[in-house]
Amino acid sequence: MATLTIEELATSLLPSQAIAGLDLGTKTIGLSMSDLGRRFASPRPVIKRVKFTKDAEVLLAFAEKEKVAAFVIGLPTNMDGSSGPRVQATRAFVRAMADKTDIPFVFWDERLSTVAATRALLEMDVSRAKRAERIDSAAASFILQGALDRLSALASTD
Repeated sequence: MATLTIEELATSLLPSQAIAGLDLGTKTIGLSMSDLGRRFASPRPVIKRVKFTKDAEVLLAFAEKEKVAAFVIGLPTNMDGSSGPRVQATRAFVRAMADKTDIPFVFWDERLSTVAATRALLEMDVSRAKRAERIDSAAASFILQGALDRLSALASTD
């Protein structure tokens, strides 16, 4: 498994390969998937975290079922650009996944993704209880959509 930049991912993907978005939390992992044209990100049900080995098993089963070509994982950088404990935990998760899969990971700045996801759910008039269930996957969709938009921009400059 390799960690790639978004530019490296753009050159390594084959047409019609889907990518997954991840929002790694302490209790859940938010999931999203791109369409085969890599234009749209759609939320998927969250993974309830148990321990790393179980989390990895569930995530890799999802990747196999959905034929995931790459993971875009949100990197929770502080607003001032510094790295805190959540960044370290995310990087450690990706390092631990290196022994378990050859699927590449791309780190994506997730600053304000949860805020944007919350606003979108509020605009859709989703109840507080439903928002709590859906926020992590909605955030994963915002993370993935940002990466998909960048991939599209890179493709148009070729």
